[in-house]
Amino acid sequence: MNWKMKLYNTVVSVFVLSLFMGCNNKQSRLSRVDKLPYYKSAEFTPNWFSENDEKLKSFHQIPNFNLINQEGEIVTQNTFKDKVYVTDFFFTSCPGICPKMTANMDRIQHAFLNNDNVLLLSHSVTPEQDSVTVLKHYAEAKGIHSNKWHLVTGQRDEIYNLGRKAYFVEEDLGDVKTKDDFLHTENFVLIDKHKHIRGIYNGLNKTSVDQLIADVYTLLKE
Repeated sequence: MNWKMKLYNTVVSVFVLSLFMGCNNKQSRLSRVDKLPYYKSAEFTPNWFSENDEKLKSFHQIPNFNLINQEGEIVTQNTFKDKVYVTDFFFTSCPGICPKMTANMDRIQHAFLNNDNVLLLSHSVTPEQDSVTVLKHYAEAKGIHSNKWHLVTGQRDEIYNLGRKAYFVEEDLGDVKTKDDFLHTENFVLIDKHKHIRGIYNGLNKTSVDQLIADVYTLLKE
């Protein structure tokens, strides 16, 4: 085989490989459905609506909140106005599931690092220990971009009420929880631009997180 033929074969191989990788990337962005369901309770029974359905006006939404992030900035619903966001609950001294959750949130961060329409929100469930300074050190150690990913502290009651009554992150259905019961969950929750819950995912599971990323692309099309 002469050098021209070798060069031709090399160019063709690179072209085919690039097409294959492009198809794989597109495939990885595909969601399960063209439209994501809506959720309003801890049972996570899917509800289906058209985007302009009048019923959505009274459907469950994440309420307003007032928290503080790793930069000492106030974080409210206005921070997420017209944004899609992914939220979870963690604490910086967690030796168990939190490091893996943080690593998977970091995957989401990098998937949408250059997309201003997607944000991340992680609530500390030990706000009395996780001060702004502690969260700042944690963010720096984990490579967290403050304009993309908010680590928040605040009043314990507010954070726990958000987790249990707004995002429904705990799976202990039927068990009555008090404010003294520790909130600890691996779940990630996907929120749309109108403060509706559109998905819940196992933050420890790579396949589940891959699906979350694909579902974010679906929401961005709405």
